[in-house]
Amino acid sequence: MNKSLFIRIVDRLSNEVEFFRQKKDALGRLSLSPLQKCTATIRVLAYGSAADVVEEYLRLGATTARLCVEHFVEGIIYLFGDEYLRRPSPADLQRLLYIGEQRGFPGMKGSIDCMHWEWKNCPTTWKGQYLRGSGQAPQVTFSVNKREYHLIYYLTDGIYPKWATFIQSIPIPQEAVRKDVERAFGVLQARFAIVKNPALFWDKAKIGKIMRACILLHNMIVKDKRDGYTHFDVSEFQQGEDTGTSHVDLTYSTDIPSNIANMMGVRTRIRDRKMHQQLKADLVEHIWRKFRRDGDNY
Repeated sequence: MNKSLFIRIVDRLSNEVEFFRQKKDALGRLSLSPLQKCTATIRVLAYGSAADVVEEYLRLGATTARLCVEHFVEGIIYLFGDEYLRRPSPADLQRLLYIGEQRGFPGMKGSIDCMHWEWKNCPTTWKGQYLRGSGQAPQVTFSVNKREYHLIYYLTDGIYPKWATFIQSIPIPQEAVRKDVERAFGVLQARFAIVKNPALFWDKAKIGKIMRACILLHNMIVKDKRDGYTHFDVSEFQQGEDTGTSHVDLTYSTDIPSNIANMMGVRTRIRDRKMHQQLKADLVEHIWRKFRRDGDNY
């Protein structure tokens, strides 16, 4: 993390979060500074160490250090969550679809992989409670092997079900794309060892906040380093230009009534195994034509 980014975080927390404001006690002595509290928290997150490790270095007790971590992650989520941890906008989605199509996968939003964070104190009765999600997505149209589709998909490994939104087991090009996600998780764990080591907090809400804050900080660091360069020409993603077959319908409304009929209709479309097999076959044909070398035969 660059010094300028760290100082920006310290300034925002000290100005907008009560816990990080430096105060005076009854004798007029200054309390711990925001810099001390934020430094202690970053060290705990980065090294995954016990709270009392910073006691001598920063003159913080273990209890205070734990409070710093709790208030820090809450403050990061509150102050920066809307900017650095949000759902993709239609423009973001169009950019992701363009990148996926350039790599041979029209209609691909990204890749899914799992990162397991062991919860040392997790009660066994809570196992499997966090496996569901919901939400609405913009309408997307893309073409593969001259056939039109309307559901974006993710690249996965064999553990995921054969649904229309999951595509598994296409050698070489798919594995190259999926490795990007594995590397991203590896960087996150290397940068914040607290998510690599067993989670020691008892409270599941606090564990969730720590993970979200680490992802937020990771995104902030990436954006801070990326400001000086751009991987892709943003003009390529502007509406109206021919950027491939994948297009986001910016006029499509996601405010669909959440009634049982709509939910069951979406569920049926997503779990369509026939559509999954058809899309997979079309992708194989598309990838063969796009990447085959002269002289290759079926």
